[in-house]
Amino acid sequence: MERLHKAAVLLSLAETLRDRGSWCGETHLQKAAYLLKEMLGVPLDVDFVLYKHGPYSFDLTDDLARFKADGILQEEIMPFPYGPKIKPGQLAGQIKAKYPKTTAKYLPAVQFVADNLGDSKVTMLEQLATALYVTREGVAGDDVTARARRLHDLKPHVTLDDAREAVDRVDKMMRECRQLPAA
Repeated sequence: MERLHKAAVLLSLAETLRDRGSWCGETHLQKAAYLLKEMLGVPLDVDFVLYKHGPYSFDLTDDLARFKADGILQEEIMPFPYGPKIKPGQLAGQIKAKYPKTTAKYLPAVQFVADNLGDSKVTMLEQLATALYVTREGVAGDDVTARARRLHDLKPHVTLDDAREAVDRVDKMMRECRQLPAA
């Protein structure tokens, strides 16, 4: 995906997450982008690794920094101890006007992710993204309990009960996303 097309998708994602009650900090965009790419096949051309709080993309961090520098996105500084929120920048309208087909093509996927993650807290985002990571790695197969154990082994601070709930929720999301129109 070309850089400005990616900007249009991420801008749409940030706006839709905010509309659904998301804090929309970088962690929210990281986890939502991971689901967009790995669950829904949106070709964001970023690589994710399992990191401290679940799947993380250094490439995406670089892209977000460039889009902020370009004025496509901007940070809304919040009082201590909270981190910044990400919102549309001065050039957001120009990107939306220039790439309406790209935005429309991926809008069902963006809305699906935003509907499922919208007002989730960072701990839930970590659990869901890591549950998808564990599912996609295939080490534990389709067994829910085995995948929950794998998630807990990777993230010991996540209880087995919470890990199982996250795996169940990801499985449900994967079933539901099959109903979306193909991008």
